[in-house]
Amino acid sequence: MAGYPHPIIAREGWPYLVATLVAAVALTALAGWWSLPLWLLALFVLQFFRDPARPVPAGPGLVLSPADGRVIAVERVRDPYADREALKISVFMNVFNVHSNRAPVDGRVERVTYFPGKFLNADLDKASEHNERNALLIRAGDGSLVGCVQVAGLVARRILCYVGPGDALERGQRFGFIRFGSRVDVYLPPAAQVRVGIGEKVHATTSILAQLPAAAGGATHG
Repeated sequence: MAGYPHPIIAREGWPYLVATLVAAVALTALAGWWSLPLWLLALFVLQFFRDPARPVPAGPGLVLSPADGRVIAVERVRDPYADREALKISVFMNVFNVHSNRAPVDGRVERVTYFPGKFLNADLDKASEHNERNALLIRAGDGSLVGCVQVAGLVARRILCYVGPGDALERGQRFGFIRFGSRVDVYLPPAAQVRVGIGEKVHATTSILAQLPAAAGGATHG
């Protein structure tokens, strides 16, 4: 997985793109401009599955956004995946965002757990508890435990995750994909230093959500 070259159009979208293009070309030959809706659909599929390369910010303890979208929650919660008090930062992806998911921290995957569930609007708070989701627990290099949860949405019907327990991840490394609208919840130690606010637009890999407590403390005293 580490060597996956990130084509401009995500491999998950290739079958959809080919199918819509073939259908659009065929209908154009048969019905001319009546094929326009299919060409628009092909354009939508093209933009949905784009997967651009991203530069990775350098710095100790940085927690990067695992997804493109808008921050919809920054709150203290009980982390249901690690049974601890935690800081949760949620990023909502609409159908026009890039849906490739990237690792928020350097670390090793301790656990991956899939939960079947509903397909409520991912913008709702209860989506974190009731929707279909896939939870990764990552042990960062400094020992901090970071949860990264892929949550399906109203239209999303497919969560893809390409890592398992024991796999090493680097910040910004692609680990999964969610098709057609969703959210990602990040669970951090309560003392993590938040770098974003509710409503802020973020981009996978390039946007910094927070800084882990040990690194933040070191920066303060350094």
